[in-house]
Amino acid sequence: MKKSILMGSVLAATMAFAAPAMAKTLVYCSEASPDGFTPALYTAGTTFDASSKNVYNKLVEFERGTTSIVPALAESWSVSEDGKEYTFNLRKGVKFHTTKHFTPSRDFNADDVIFTFERQGNEDHPYHDVSGGTYEYFNAMSMPSLIKEIVKVDDYTVKFVLSRPEAPMIANLAMDFASIHSAEYADKMADNKDNFDQNPVGTGPFQLVAYQKDAMIRYKAHPDYWSGKAPIDTLVFAITPDASVRYQKLKAGECHVMPYPHPADLASMKEDPAINLMQQEGLNVGYMAYNTKVAPFDNVKVRKALNMAIDKQAILDAVFQGAGKAASNPIPPTIWSYNADLQDDPFDPEMAKKMLDEAGVKDLKMKIWAMPVQRPYNPNARRMAEVIQGNFAKIGVGVEIVSYEWGEYLKRSKDVNRDGAVLLGWTGDNGDPDNFLGVLLGCEGVGEANRANWCNAEFEDLLQKAKVTSDVAERTKLYEQAQVVFKREAPWATIAHSVVSEPISVKVQNYKVDPFGGHIFYGVDLK
Repeated sequence: MKKSILMGSVLAATMAFAAPAMAKTLVYCSEASPDGFTPALYTAGTTFDASSKNVYNKLVEFERGTTSIVPALAESWSVSEDGKEYTFNLRKGVKFHTTKHFTPSRDFNADDVIFTFERQGNEDHPYHDVSGGTYEYFNAMSMPSLIKEIVKVDDYTVKFVLSRPEAPMIANLAMDFASIHSAEYADKMADNKDNFDQNPVGTGPFQLVAYQKDAMIRYKAHPDYWSGKAPIDTLVFAITPDASVRYQKLKAGECHVMPYPHPADLASMKEDPAINLMQQEGLNVGYMAYNTKVAPFDNVKVRKALNMAIDKQAILDAVFQGAGKAASNPIPPTIWSYNADLQDDPFDPEMAKKMLDEAGVKDLKMKIWAMPVQRPYNPNARRMAEVIQGNFAKIGVGVEIVSYEWGEYLKRSKDVNRDGAVLLGWTGDNGDPDNFLGVLLGCEGVGEANRANWCNAEFEDLLQKAKVTSDVAERTKLYEQAQVVFKREAPWATIAHSVVSEPISVKVQNYKVDPFGGHIFYGVDLK
């Protein structure tokens, strides 16, 4: 009841600002509060929805609803014959947001591109250490060693000079961490740098108006957006962690779009004439990452034994309820180079007990970390942890389930000394295998996105060879071999790939499911 009263107040406050009378307000019932509004500092889809997907632009972007790359802040680009120089011709006349904190005196130009990437890559940059200064994507993708320099050719031309060829470079620059910020705004906020990250100024279709943590975010359409003003005038994120409450609000017309429905509600959603249930196979994987730096999880035999004790079918039945399938590999079958010849670890508790005995592991006690929020790759982490807890009890392994607030969960789970195994997952950012294998399992991701803290020389060598060739057939072979190494060494228990379901009001027009799991509202309209 309290939640309903709160949302009624939020909606009333929203409508009070929704002038003129014919203005269109779209309400998105989001699942959590963002960690902040500078996407380079974070990895959570919740944060990207609130920032990079709607507030900012990148040099290049994915065409909405597809994995195809299209021009954005860069109108065109060229690549040198040796694959080491990428030259971008920037769009002219692009306006930054005018907010209560900032009135821009100039249009977007090359200085903004250089500021955005120098902040992440240059440890001496005045903004590098602001707001924690952790750039998981930038570091996990080897950007510090890859980008030698970014040259300002002129105000509307920039050149990235690389230390080596990088096959997925253009796709990487379409990712959230590459969202372009205003260098002029950064200069203005030099005496109050933390506010730069909490009061965003971008070039995107929506600009932040107000944010109340755990309650709402309100945006208005950017009136001078370079691609034309959005059809909707006001965008509201009504922060609603409980999926059942989100569903009730959707049915009551208090929100127009909701993410991550309970699998048990899908059947009734399909029958509701007021709801359009959009579904597609997800570009994702849900996993449990062992900390391979901490005994006994540094022993591959222990990791393999635990994997063999997990009843994935029971997880699919209890957690995904028909909206997922068992995962064998660290990448989904929808990504090219997926190795379909790999066999998953069998469900064999007796063999698991035998292997633990052979490894000299007796009376093992461990923690399993369960996410506090729903994600597309895991609709109920607590229930998943409970199933695994029961599985492990049958082989003599005691499990304590722990959790934290979402932002704290993501932060603590990166600790290289973390106790136990963490449930997490990934939705692809750019359709390239390196976005899974390199970011989540590469050596440079240890202590950051690589929650297994696993650095394997053979695996790393295959990844690096795949990144420097543009031959897709050769890259495919290398990534297929890398998956063999992963399966042999088992730094994760691969759990499931899910079907993504997005229930929306039938009043919503031209909404498209993002293959990368985001929620993009430019181009969306209301009847």
